[in-house]
Amino acid sequence: MEFPDPWPDPPELPSPVIMDQRWTDAVFLHWRIPEAEAAAFMPAGVAPDVFDGSAWVGLIGFRMQKAGIGRGPAAPYFGDFNEVNVRLYSREPDGTRGVVFLSLDADRLAVVLAARAAGIPYVWSRARFRPAHPGSPSTGYSVRRFRRGATSDFAVVPAFDDVAADPLSIHLTARFGLHSRFRGRTLYIPNTHSPWPLYRAELTVLEDGLIGAAGLHVAGPPDSVLFSPGVRTQFGRPRVLRA
Repeated sequence: MEFPDPWPDPPELPSPVIMDQRWTDAVFLHWRIPEAEAAAFMPAGVAPDVFDGSAWVGLIGFRMQKAGIGRGPAAPYFGDFNEVNVRLYSREPDGTRGVVFLSLDADRLAVVLAARAAGIPYVWSRARFRPAHPGSPSTGYSVRRFRRGATSDFAVVPAFDDVAADPLSIHLTARFGLHSRFRGRTLYIPNTHSPWPLYRAELTVLEDGLIGAAGLHVAGPPDSVLFSPGVRTQFGRPRVLRA
């Protein structure tokens, strides 16, 4: 497919490359929320990145594949897992945009422990991928947190003849870094990837408790439903935001 002109050029990744991975079969569900609600979750030095007068919360599921350290080979077993995250969108005073994760559910305990040590709020869960098959075109994800924690089930039918190239879809997916808190500081961890091949999708299943468990409330169906076959991405050296 041809990518739309509004897609921003990915920034040059500062060396060294610290991680290489692929994100595949991505389902994006997004709701409007008040800017003030999102602001309560922003790390110091960043503010909610608003579009059309609203902040946005996303429930995103994808398959992590072939993740590895640096430019080396993918890590066997640990480099492939399912992830479902709840996230907000952030902006620095200079315009640098990012993602703020409220939670990331994954089914690899070693990955969860390593990420939590770095300040990323991973949760060890039973995270499952639901592939489409001839009897059902729906594809999606389910999460079951241990100790009777929050659960989530969601699925969509992608419309592969309906490319999503509108400004909102690009705003929600053209993200080349994340903001996080680590030892009292705000870090920006940059990444780079080609434009997501994005398609509109029809929501077929939604029973979610992850957004509520993160401290936010949404009602009704999502305002944006998208699907992507995926992209390859690389992460670069983090930087500390200066006060």
